[in-house]
Amino acid sequence: MRAKRLIQLFLVVLAMLLIALFHHIGAPSSTEVGIQTGGLEDMMINIPTAMRLSTWQHGQPTVDQQPASQQIATTQMFPGIAESSTNYSRVMVVPRMRTDDVAWISTQLPQLDIFIYVADDPAASIHPPKNKGHEVMMYLSYLIDHYEQLPDIILFMHSHRWTHHNNRFLGFDAAQMIRALNGAHVMREGYVNMRCHWSPGCPEWLRPVRLHDNLGKQEETVLEQSWQELFPFDPLPSFLAQPCCAQFALSKERVRSIPRSRFIYYRDWILRTPLSDYVSGRIWEYSWQYLFTRHTAHCPAEHVCYCDAFGICFGGEGPYQQYLDLLGQKTNLAEEIEGGHAHHYAEKGGVISNGSGPVSGVARNGTDRRVLLEAQLSTVEGEVNARMEEAIRRGNDPRLRAEECGRPWRVGDGF
Repeated sequence: MRAKRLIQLFLVVLAMLLIALFHHIGAPSSTEVGIQTGGLEDMMINIPTAMRLSTWQHGQPTVDQQPASQQIATTQMFPGIAESSTNYSRVMVVPRMRTDDVAWISTQLPQLDIFIYVADDPAASIHPPKNKGHEVMMYLSYLIDHYEQLPDIILFMHSHRWTHHNNRFLGFDAAQMIRALNGAHVMREGYVNMRCHWSPGCPEWLRPVRLHDNLGKQEETVLEQSWQELFPFDPLPSFLAQPCCAQFALSKERVRSIPRSRFIYYRDWILRTPLSDYVSGRIWEYSWQYLFTRHTAHCPAEHVCYCDAFGICFGGEGPYQQYLDLLGQKTNLAEEIEGGHAHHYAEKGGVISNGSGPVSGVARNGTDRRVLLEAQLSTVEGEVNARMEEAIRRGNDPRLRAEECGRPWRVGDGF
């Protein structure tokens, strides 16, 4: 009996030693984990900087002790997680000039919290330190000033409602784009360019060159020097690329994966650089994606962007290209009708075709030619409208949306 008790005691002691050893191996040392002694600024004070930059947790702004310019090489970006709720809090940051008409924002987006920075009015209630760098100064100012009180999603948009660089399939309308934007997509990606179409900006755009005769890309001659100043510990990329034109959405988590002091560092660069307002702004137009994704080129497939970000799902690359081809046919037909080409064509005695061969029994005069073109245009417009309606229907199905974008989906998942 005594021997049996001794064996039991030995086994208990051995188990305790193993448990203690397990916890000792798994526990971080006191030099790796900070002790919470106060507010958020004290929570991670002893964690080495290289670790802190990639271990941010929800609700904890990263604390940094090294100069901001020395930290970017260690930043790592990870996919975010979309919550089951779709009621993400949002704010839109808008840079404007005094003469810009922004009345559309309050009428079209009455429920959205807005921060409008007036670039050229120091007396405005919200204005940047200096009117330089185009929208960059105001975007960075918002991140600096509101770093501790960020909403789930921050949209950075220009002040014009209709403009060529908005998405074509949403009417070039900023209001439509903002209403359609899928918050879950932003939460997953962290950074979402609000423009889906690649041109201009993708697949390659800015290259570091020393001599350049293209006045449209004068920023390329100073890209190498600017990169060394902004990201001194990162290799110079062979090119930078993303769809133009500095309108994007960020998740709170992605912003806070970067120390606030680094945003201050970048704004100071804008303030101090001898580069012009235009050139410094253009440098950043194709650098945002690197800052927030760590990719020098960020060019998602256009059909994936439209589908997951805005709920317009054509069914894949092939159907998307077919839709673009139909739009091209529609444009060509409309231009031919409006340009009077039908009459000129008839005068030359041309043979009218429906795309597969000559159309028999059609008189060679301008009137009949125009009638035929208008009939063709009507047919193409009908097909365009039908395909768009189907794309929107597909986009309203979360399973189809996930399938087109190549991400997993389970019954009960949202968008």
